[in-house]
Amino acid sequence: MTAPPSLNTSTGVLLNVASSALFALMSAYTTLLRPLDGAAIYGWRMLLTVPALTLLVLAMGRWHEIRQLAARLRRERFFWAQRVLSATLLGAQLWLFMWAPVNGHGLDVSLGYFLLPIAMVALGRLAFKERISRMQLLAGGLALVSIAYQLAIVRTVSWPALLVCLGYPGYFWLRRATHTNTLGSLWLDMTLGLPVSVFFVLQGGYALPADAPPSLPWLILGLGIISASALGLQALSAPKLNVTLFGLLIYVEPVLLVVVAAGVLGESIPFSQWPTYLAIWVAVLVLVAEGAFTMARHRSPSRLS
Repeated sequence: MTAPPSLNTSTGVLLNVASSALFALMSAYTTLLRPLDGAAIYGWRMLLTVPALTLLVLAMGRWHEIRQLAARLRRERFFWAQRVLSATLLGAQLWLFMWAPVNGHGLDVSLGYFLLPIAMVALGRLAFKERISRMQLLAGGLALVSIAYQLAIVRTVSWPALLVCLGYPGYFWLRRATHTNTLGSLWLDMTLGLPVSVFFVLQGGYALPADAPPSLPWLILGLGIISASALGLQALSAPKLNVTLFGLLIYVEPVLLVVVAAGVLGESIPFSQWPTYLAIWVAVLVLVAEGAFTMARHRSPSRLS
């Protein structure tokens, strides 16, 4: 017996918001992992996330999804290439998320996450012929104005921001187009990235630096638990949410990332970039208002009946 749509949606929202909070926590958590650099942090994150994610898959009774993927790997000629591409796209995002906070690019990544929902709206319209509402068009217009300003004043949008707002839509499109929007496919993507993670961990010739504090192994273990929990909650929320609501919830993470970057990591927003952030925040408010209006319209008939 399946849960009613309202219950599924409410559960999906809670899972997604919890995931965003854990991702923001992880951004601040990386500062505790010094003297590890961004590449080593990424490697350890991948190595420890896979075992924790495996336990989550087993606990949720989702191992059948992995068996289905294995059957498709044997049956479909190009499925291997699709999975390798998916793992590469995801791995690039996970590496950037670990590298940016310890290299002064936390705000750049948060800007990329602010632009990401707009990029996904465009992808939905162009690739999947989805209908775009007037308020979504307004939000997209505001985002385009912010990008135009950034290019005109700052002369560039940083590559971390571009990697986020262009790379993630490609990853989400591939999952949807290949019917692999499941927790099991996330496990496979992470597992395929293990060789790269081992390389990053051992690239200096050792697993941990000689001057590492005694608490570092435990902190690394905590990173794996937080990472697996965040990714797992996000993967579990996706099938319970429609595309529009999933896009709206993406904005929770960059808001939290700005708080972390400015309040915890000590970064500051340059004065020249304030118009960019303000335009995007207005776009966020437009989309939130649309969601509120939609919920109000859906509730009205039930009150009259």
